Amino acid sequence: MTSRERVRTTLSHRQTDRAAIDFSGHRSSGIMAIAYARLRKFLGISEGDIYVYDLLQQLAIVEPSVLDRFGVDVIEMGRGFALEPSYWKEWELPDGTPCKVPAHVRLERKNGDWHILSSDGSPIAVQRQGSLYFEQTHWPLMDSEDVEFKDLAPSFEKAMWAAVRSPPAPLAWAAADLQTMRAGARGLRRSSNRAIVGLFGGNLNETGQFLFRMDNFLRLLAEDPQRMHRFLDRVVEIHMANLECFLSAVGDSIDVILFGDDLGTQSGPQMSPRMYDEFFKPRHAALWRRAKQLSDAKVMLHCCGGIVPLLPSLIDAGLDAINPVQISARDMEPHRLKTEFGKDLTFWGGGCDTGRILPLGTPQQVRDHVTEMVRIWAPDGGYVFQQVHNIMADVPPENIVAMFDAVNGAER
Repeated sequence: MTSRERVRTTLSHRQTDRAAIDFSGHRSSGIMAIAYARLRKFLGISEGDIYVYDLLQQLAIVEPSVLDRFGVDVIEMGRGFALEPSYWKEWELPDGTPCKVPAHVRLERKNGDWHILSSDGSPIAVQRQGSLYFEQTHWPLMDSEDVEFKDLAPSFEKAMWAAVRSPPAPLAWAAADLQTMRAGARGLRRSSNRAIVGLFGGNLNETGQFLFRMDNFLRLLAEDPQRMHRFLDRVVEIHMANLECFLSAVGDSIDVILFGDDLGTQSGPQMSPRMYDEFFKPRHAALWRRAKQLSDAKVMLHCCGGIVPLLPSLIDAGLDAINPVQISARDMEPHRLKTEFGKDLTFWGGGCDTGRILPLGTPQQVRDHVTEMVRIWAPDGGYVFQQVHNIMADVPPENIVAMFDAVNGAER
């Protein structure tokens, strides 16, 4: 069974020869560059540079030799792009490790802090001295009184998570860019037998939070619902147009299209099922339905937190897979999730607790934990292994190796 066959089989809820494995196949299954530098040293890799493709979270590109070492079955579509040296520039991680970052991101250092600037030169994010990542500093609609939202596009360019994109950025939606995107995605498909994840985004709840700020947006959903319906309708128009462009270029080259929308917290959903059904379900359904009309890719949603009360509506809206499956959150027990939703939903994650066990446990504790998680999740397909979200900077390399060796060994 090839890696692509293994992933597609498990997404069809059929048993595979072993659990499919994802490591760095999307922006929530990766590894911070500081931890990756230590992992490379532990594995005896001394040649080559460290490339930080996601500057906000400081995630490293994981090299093919490491993917092979850990039996990884998934690759992100962005690995087919930004291959020339001109796409990168020198930078330094918070611990002093040299690296390379995307050249198109505008960086400025001021009083020891790093700032990211928008296209017009205004600051939109900061990595304060001693911090390990960037945080948003500007919310374009926070004080806005706009009620029609006829021209939202400029606001996206002033919000950190929307403006600072990873490869295939800086490609966009112009005809020439789409042609380059098509060629890069097809080239990656020819050169790799791994399942390819295309990162699209299409965030709804999070777009409101990026533009208004989280507290303001959640308040406005309750306080001024008609205004927020108009806002979300406009957001969907923008996403739908971009989705048409994206899948016209890469729809025949990807196996999974990844949308994003954090709907949960550690203690449960950010909103009631009724509010989700009113504001987000029909809009998610429209986007996901169109994605399936334009490609054979399965629809996956990145959604953190305790979201059990929302899962029936997400499934009904057309969701195929969900990550990162935050097993430490309320009601997110693996056995319950597999029993209640395993026939309808592929769980892409939940394989190792990254809050406690991976950073703080011994290698043996990591192995035992992972073996138990795979035992619960893997039967009858519908499961792709990844740790719960990205591997943080403080995780020992011994534990990372123990995690992947365990999941490989658990299926033998």
